[in-house]
Amino acid sequence: MEYAGFGGIIVLALNIWAIISIFGSGASTGGKVLWTLLVLVLPVLGFIIWFFAGPRSAAATA
Repeated sequence: MEYAGFGGIIVLALNIWAIISIFGSGASTGGKVLWTLLVLVLPVLGFIIWFFAGPRSAAATA
């Protein structure tokens, strides 16, 4: 699947946001690695799955 132009930039920005939130979460190291791999391997689907089921950053839960 190829992303080009403005849509690609949006997907990239959302994935970066997801990865930053994953690293800032209270999940275990293994969980962080698995969530990060999911978001990197499946950019759109991985982001959607993370958005609904993934770990949240410590700032979001406080």
